[in-house]
Amino acid sequence: MKIAISSTGGKPESPMDARFGRAGYFQIFDTDTEEYEAIDNTTGRDAMQGAGVQAGELIAGTGVSILITGHCGPNAYRVLSGAGVKVMLCSSGTVENAVEKFMKGDLKEAAGPDVNGHWG
Repeated sequence: MKIAISSTGGKPESPMDARFGRAGYFQIFDTDTEEYEAIDNTTGRDAMQGAGVQAGELIAGTGVSILITGHCGPNAYRVLSGAGVKVMLCSSGTVENAVEKFMKGDLKEAAGPDVNGHWG
């Protein structure tokens, strides 16, 4: 299984980014290989509008089944859920901490968007 985590940096020890669409990076963790891959989100982060949709499409294209992020707006949530990606909420700690929390079952699945569009 592949898990995406919104991140401020390109390393597993980087802090999480509570924002989804405007996160600096996404870390992709593969539970089979236990390896991380960093994806730069400059295009989405710097977009004048539609950052959440662009980031959602980027994540959906990686084949992940889980996204861990602090907040997810309505347009991004629609793209992610349409692609079968579950959104799990976690807003603090490092990328590695977020993966550990998920693996222990300590994260809550979002029932829908938790912020309005154009947040953050």
